[in-house]
Amino acid sequence: MNGGRAPSFWWRDASLASDLLLPAAALYGSLARRNLADGRRAAVDVPVLCVGNFTAGGGGKTPSALALAGAAAALGRRPGFVSRGHGRRRRGAVVVEPDRHGVADVGDEPLLLAAAAPTAVGADRAAALSRLLQDTDVDFVIMDDGFQSQRLAIDYALIALDARRGIGNGRVIPAGPLRAPLLDQVRRADALLVIGEGEGRAKPLRAMARAGRAIFEARLVSRSRHILIGERLLAFAGIADPQKFYASLGELGAEIVQTRDFPDHHAFTDAELDALTETAAKEKLILTTTRKDAVRLATGSETARAFLRDCAVLDVALEFAGDGDGRRIVEATLAAFDRRRWRIVPAS
Repeated sequence: MNGGRAPSFWWRDASLASDLLLPAAALYGSLARRNLADGRRAAVDVPVLCVGNFTAGGGGKTPSALALAGAAAALGRRPGFVSRGHGRRRRGAVVVEPDRHGVADVGDEPLLLAAAAPTAVGADRAAALSRLLQDTDVDFVIMDDGFQSQRLAIDYALIALDARRGIGNGRVIPAGPLRAPLLDQVRRADALLVIGEGEGRAKPLRAMARAGRAIFEARLVSRSRHILIGERLLAFAGIADPQKFYASLGELGAEIVQTRDFPDHHAFTDAELDALTETAAKEKLILTTTRKDAVRLATGSETARAFLRDCAVLDVALEFAGDGDGRRIVEATLAAFDRRRWRIVPAS
């Protein structure tokens, strides 16, 4: 990816740019396949539910993780999160303290997670989990991303899929967005969570169904409807898929007059914020952004914090299509943990 933004050809049918990268993709795919098959994963004495993606970039992992933490808590568990903490400058494993840490310390998504449950970050997820268990009373762990990581043993691997984007051109990085060949990932996944509607769901859904994996469906619902209906917006976002954000605003009945795209996890400069403010004032538009972007602004410069006060923020939550689906995923994780702990082989 260039500057934190995925190449546009990843999300189209095979192209010349993609074709030229096939040799590099073959090498990357071979290494990823070997890593999935042979990597050594640290086993811990707590259930581990991983919410991952087949592809690079956003696919609804964080809202899914938050919804599953709620389902785990409803079953009497004490959930906590483990995340890499993308883009942070601080090294080592850290338990997030929202009142003390900023995006530079722990990353943006961990700050969202930590508002709901104890959260630890670290490039070494096993070290992060060890720190989390040492410093908190967590008894159910949700990994936000890390399906392809070889650091932690996973009891249940749930793949979140944006139904609109799907798996793009179906090729492996750098020729496409897949983090490893699709079938190799399917073999190690336990279930697919299809989020929203769209043609991109077809191929991965078929692959998972043929492998006998569980299929769940969900949608992202807005918590900001009353704020944005009928308003004229300048919408901006530094996330993996800004178009999904803009589509959500349109579904609420807002009029999107202008948009500005920034790379995922983007650290906004004061000059960029001044330009946005000037444009919005000139065109009489309401500045609107995502909660993830708002977290970065809230822990940024004085200019960023003042800028945020003039922004509308779209909050979304994941809603499962089936009653009790979140509970079923948590229960499946607990059952898999029991089999791992007692080395019980499921009946064929």
